[in-house]
Amino acid sequence: MPNLRRHAERHRTDRIGWLRASVLGANDGIVSTASLVLGVAAAGASHADILITGVAGLVAGAMSMAAGEYVSVHSQADTENADLSRERAELQANPAAEERELTAIYVTRGLDPALAQQVASQLMAHDALGAHARDELGISATMSARPVQAALASAASFAAGAALPLAVAAMSPAPVLVGAVSLTSLLFLAVLGATAARAGGAGMGVGAWRVAFWGVLAMAITAGVGALFGAVV
Repeated sequence: MPNLRRHAERHRTDRIGWLRASVLGANDGIVSTASLVLGVAAAGASHADILITGVAGLVAGAMSMAAGEYVSVHSQADTENADLSRERAELQANPAAEERELTAIYVTRGLDPALAQQVASQLMAHDALGAHARDELGISATMSARPVQAALASAASFAAGAALPLAVAAMSPAPVLVGAVSLTSLLFLAVLGATAARAGGAGMGVGAWRVAFWGVLAMAITAGVGALFGAVV
C-alpha cells in the first residue's frame, strides 16, 4: 500500500491576500505622503505646515485605505457567498446533473471519462459543495476573500509607509528637505519592491525597479504641480 502521508511543502499562494494589501498600502503610503510633502514644499510652505500636512495625509490615507480595501474585498466575498448559495441549491435540486458537470470539468483537464466520473462521484460523496466551489467556481480557502484582514493590512502598511518620508521631512532642514525626501523615498520604494518580490517568489531587481519607477514619476509630477502653481496642493 503506498504511503499517503503528505510531505511538507512551502507555497506562497496563502500569502496573496495580505501580501497584496500590504504592498499596496505601503507603496501608497510612501508615494502619497512623499508626493504631498514635496508638493507643499515646492509651493513654498513652511516646515511646520509641511509636517502638519504630512500627518494629516497619513491619518486620512490610512483610514481611506482601510475603508476602501474592506468595501472592495467584501464585495468579492459577497459574490463568492452568492455563488456558493446558488451552487448549494443546485446540488440539492439536481445532484446528478451537478455530478455530470463536475465530470465534464475533469474530462477537459485530461482525465478519461470513466475515471473523471469516478473522481467526481467520490469527491461529491466526500464534500460536494467544496468540490464544486474549488473546481467549478475557483473558490478555495487559500484564495477566498478576507475583508477584515485586507483592511487591517492596508491601514497598517499605509501608516508604516507614510511614516518613513514623514520622519525624513521632520528631521531634514528646510533647504535640503526636498532632496532628502526624494532620495530616501526612492530608496524606501526600491526596498519595498524587492522585499515584496522576494516574498512572492519573483525577481527582486525587477520588483525594486517597477515600484521605484512609478513612485518617482508620481512624486515628480506632484512636485512639479506644486512648483508651477506656487500653492499648497
